[in-house]
Amino acid sequence: MKFVIQRVNHASVSVQNTMIGSIQKGFLVLVGISDEDTEEIADKMLSKLLNLRIFEDQQGKTNLSLKDVNGGLLIVSQFTLYADCRKGNRPSFIHAGAPEKANYLYEYLLKKAEESCSIVERGEFGADMKVDLQNDGPFTIILDSEIFA
Repeated sequence: MKFVIQRVNHASVSVQNTMIGSIQKGFLVLVGISDEDTEEIADKMLSKLLNLRIFEDQQGKTNLSLKDVNGGLLIVSQFTLYADCRKGNRPSFIHAGAPEKANYLYEYLLKKAEESCSIVERGEFGADMKVDLQNDGPFTIILDSEIFA
């Protein structure tokens, strides 16, 4: 599982010119899921995400978590995080999870996030989405479940 986490002042996602999710201060999280991923991995990744201390405190140090700033989560599925560009110029996506399993884990991740965070918004799995954001910093972090291996 891969997360691209962007600290944002605001972010939104639209499908067919209709906004389906938006947050103010918080994290826009692009989520890639592979066939090797499990609920256990999703739980570990979510715990790490929710406890990241990357918001500034009163001294300007990145010392506060999402909960500390009452921030929101906008979680968007993105299979292209598993693009393999080693051969040729056309990416291969054979390492991305099969849609049925990936959608199950995406929904699982959203459900678990809602148990811990008061503001959780979402994209639409498999849809052609347009994501708009104002990155704060910019501050972007990549989490890969390989850190738990």
